[in-house]
Amino acid sequence: MAKILNPDICVIGGGAAGLSVAAGAAAFGVPVVLVERGRMGGDCLNFGCVPSKALIAAAKHVQAIRAAGEFGIAAGEPVVDYERLQARVHAVIGAIAPHDSAERFESLGVKVIADTARFVDDRTVATGDHIIRARRFVIATGSSPAIPAIPGLAEAPYLTNETLFDLKRLPEHLVIVGAGPVGMEMAQAYRRIGARVTVVEAGKALSSGDPELAAIVLEAIRAEGTVLHEQTAILSVERQAGGVRLLCENAQGRFAVDGSDLLLAAGRVPNHASLDLGAAGIRHDAKGIAVGADLRTSNRRVYAIGDATGGLQFTHVASYHARLVPQQILFRMPAREDRDIVPRVTFTDPELAQVGLGEAEAREKFGRIDVVRWDFSANDRARTDGLDRGLIKITVGRRGRLIGAAIAGAGAGEMINGFAFAIANRLTLKHFRGYVAPYPTLSEIGKQASISYYAPVARNPLVRSVIGMLRYFG
Repeated sequence: MAKILNPDICVIGGGAAGLSVAAGAAAFGVPVVLVERGRMGGDCLNFGCVPSKALIAAAKHVQAIRAAGEFGIAAGEPVVDYERLQARVHAVIGAIAPHDSAERFESLGVKVIADTARFVDDRTVATGDHIIRARRFVIATGSSPAIPAIPGLAEAPYLTNETLFDLKRLPEHLVIVGAGPVGMEMAQAYRRIGARVTVVEAGKALSSGDPELAAIVLEAIRAEGTVLHEQTAILSVERQAGGVRLLCENAQGRFAVDGSDLLLAAGRVPNHASLDLGAAGIRHDAKGIAVGADLRTSNRRVYAIGDATGGLQFTHVASYHARLVPQQILFRMPAREDRDIVPRVTFTDPELAQVGLGEAEAREKFGRIDVVRWDFSANDRARTDGLDRGLIKITVGRRGRLIGAAIAGAGAGEMINGFAFAIANRLTLKHFRGYVAPYPTLSEIGKQASISYYAPVARNPLVRSVIGMLRYFG
């Protein structure tokens, strides 16, 4: 006989979004049931952010050894022990895993059920031998790698982010399908640790970023030896001895790419097929669950957050959603998603970061805008550390209001935080101009750019004459 549970909140999915909702609600003494069919921690911990950034960190150390000669240090070509490298990646996952474990959440007061959930009707979920009738449901089931419809792919061996970090050997020649953030991060990392790498992209690489800044990143990646084919169609994939062969076509004609391993990084699809959303009257399609700005679905009892909605697919977006939903459920306070305040970072080297509206978007929305630019080479710390390849672009509206910022360069992911704070709080460049930045730091770049916005005013003849009079009579 099924056990009937009547919690205030039932969370479906134990990734970043679901765990944040469950922990937050439990902290206020609210009865919560969490259903997770796979690994606690979701994609971010087990297959995404954590292992990929651990790999990228290792690759940066390898590259730093190669570049040591530029600083007068003789180090030679680094030797990579791939098994030890992978062991460290999994050790990092293992160190974080207890924080996301079922045991920890049970200790917080959350009832954790390890099984698949499906809706029975608009107010009931069945999972294992449990029937859950909650006051509110939160769907946080995340997403999975998209498998493109390429002839022959089903018969060929391929990797995704869910299997890449279990690879026991360094690929001789890694072929990557997709040149978005994940594809380019992994391309650079594997090239740095010793693999040959070829990337095939149907459109433009890093197309979601500012084109001028993306070009800086792509130039650096190509300079390290990655082969990148943009605007290239893959006609077929076939298994061959020792790997795979891709038959490709672009403006230059047809050609083949032979590789030892194939990695698919061609986007993601939401995980909602097993939920039987139709039984609950929840609108959805292949791109995700339909939600309003308040993240509520067409069923007023049900919210959907994170990758399940098909919107921005970042762990920090999942955490952002996980703050907005309990605000409404627990405190009856209205909340609306604002995508303009969400930063996006590609963790290549140099990094690519953006928040707010890009230059093209801002011109389309506001018409007249100003774009402030500042090159990393004008920053003393960038010069001393050999990090002078980069550019910041700040999009400015009326009265100096900050509309957007984009950075290509070392530390861009850290530097974008200040601009994200400014945009979320509707600040102007005057606020950036007014604070004191420590010298020498890369963060000065943002301040230097902000000061340059006001430079034309200082060159105005009327302003200069007024300053002259004040100095004369002062």
